[in-house]
Amino acid sequence: MEFKKPTSLLDVPTHYCPGCGHGIVQRLVGEVIDELGIREKTIGTAPVGCAVLLYDYFDCDIIECSHGRSPAVATGIKRVLPDRVVFTYQGDGDLAAIGTAETIHVANRGENITIIFVNNAIYGMTGGQMAPTTITGQRTTTTQEGRGQNQEGPPLKVCELLASLDGVTYLERVAVSTPKDIMRAKKAVKKAFQNQIDEKGFSLVEVLSMCPTDWKVSSTAAVDFVNNEMKEVFPLGVFKDEK
Repeated sequence: MEFKKPTSLLDVPTHYCPGCGHGIVQRLVGEVIDELGIREKTIGTAPVGCAVLLYDYFDCDIIECSHGRSPAVATGIKRVLPDRVVFTYQGDGDLAAIGTAETIHVANRGENITIIFVNNAIYGMTGGQMAPTTITGQRTTTTQEGRGQNQEGPPLKVCELLASLDGVTYLERVAVSTPKDIMRAKKAVKKAFQNQIDEKGFSLVEVLSMCPTDWKVSSTAAVDFVNNEMKEVFPLGVFKDEK
């Protein structure tokens, strides 16, 4: 086995901050596309957020979407081109704030697409505001004293929310904060893509990820925050797997 760059990723530097988890997640997606041999028929949808430049990094067709509308765009692509493998790659602000309706209704309809949801508990690109997934007590630029249970409410748990919907086939929450987590995350991403190939329906993989820049901590401390804080609020595991 040779460790090398996935052919589904372009050989270019990314704009992500040091210590950010996006680079790891995108490599996993690229490896899975390579291993499944689906690059020539894969279409991704890019969000508004830190992953807005997804089309600069993947060597496959990528469509830029309005903020939060990736699932709706992916639905249109898949219905018109059902033989393609269609995925969205979204952050928590894009998927769980402005895109909440699209996410819920696409899942409820059981659209045969794959969603990769990167949860770093904050708005990254716009400067560190509170996101739907910001954990209770976490300080952001819009919650200077920490997110309050009564005023801002508790964080939104996407996997738990979607698990009740009949249209959902597969939900799993993983992380990229340890080598073991990364290996598990890749298996989840591969399963989600394989489900689509097998026409099993809607799959979503939530990935807990680091954001040292907007958390205003070191890269090491960001890893610790995921392992010691985020995993307590967002437990890892499979939330739904319809056989």
